[in-house]
Amino acid sequence: MPLFLSPPLLRRFFFFPFPFSPPRHLHLAAVSSSPASMPSGDSGDGIAKKGRLRGLVFDMDGTLTVPVIDFGAMYKAVLGEEGYATYRAASASGGGVDILHHIEAWPPPEQQRAYEIIARFERQGLDRLQIMPGALELCRYLDSRQIRRGLITRNVKSAVDIFHQRFGMEFIPALSREFRPYKPDPAPLLHICSIWGVPPSQVMMIGDSLRDDVVCGKRAGAFTCLLDETGRYGSPHSYTDDTRPDFKVSSLSQVLSLLETQFDLMPPPQTT
Repeated sequence: MPLFLSPPLLRRFFFFPFPFSPPRHLHLAAVSSSPASMPSGDSGDGIAKKGRLRGLVFDMDGTLTVPVIDFGAMYKAVLGEEGYATYRAASASGGGVDILHHIEAWPPPEQQRAYEIIARFERQGLDRLQIMPGALELCRYLDSRQIRRGLITRNVKSAVDIFHQRFGMEFIPALSREFRPYKPDPAPLLHICSIWGVPPSQVMMIGDSLRDDVVCGKRAGAFTCLLDETGRYGSPHSYTDDTRPDFKVSSLSQVLSLLETQFDLMPPPQTT
């Protein structure tokens, strides 16, 4: 039976002590509250210079699909009352653990129990899977401009296959949890850039997690866009340099406006 492990569960447990690449020299555009203001630089004549963009890479759960899982109940079922209380305390103080590594350190019987619990919650979530508003329109727009779209998720391949089949859209490549190392390591994003033959500086990573999606994009040297529908991340000015995205939106429909105002959208490079 396939096991489903969602990115929201993983990223809420994640703690990252590793070093990051220097922050990009970009102005943060809070599209959710006002039009995107400034792109990557100045052309020298006082006119803002647009960035070049050849591809977008999306997170899946919580970005392309609407979150439908009761994560609090899932955490409690996996960790138990005491473990869940410890997790809540660690999260409140900015700590946490990577749930994949955490479970891998357990004895095999406990690992199996944890994976079965997660699989049950994930299957329930797949039964109620919904496309994120604006996703179809954004994909059609990217297709019309010949802009490539890929996907990186910490969910499993079977979940990605169901997403593709149910909503009739395809992301190429689509890297699931089976690709190692997974986000926030930049390896999956760099792998996609290599397949496309496009430098990371001409790609944008879009997701709803600072710790997974934004960090992955920043470490790869790509543009980053945080999708924050509910405003749970607060003001962008409160972020650390480690997790500060280049752009922030509150809906996927705003990504379309962002692309039109901040970037020169370039077709894929010609191959001989």
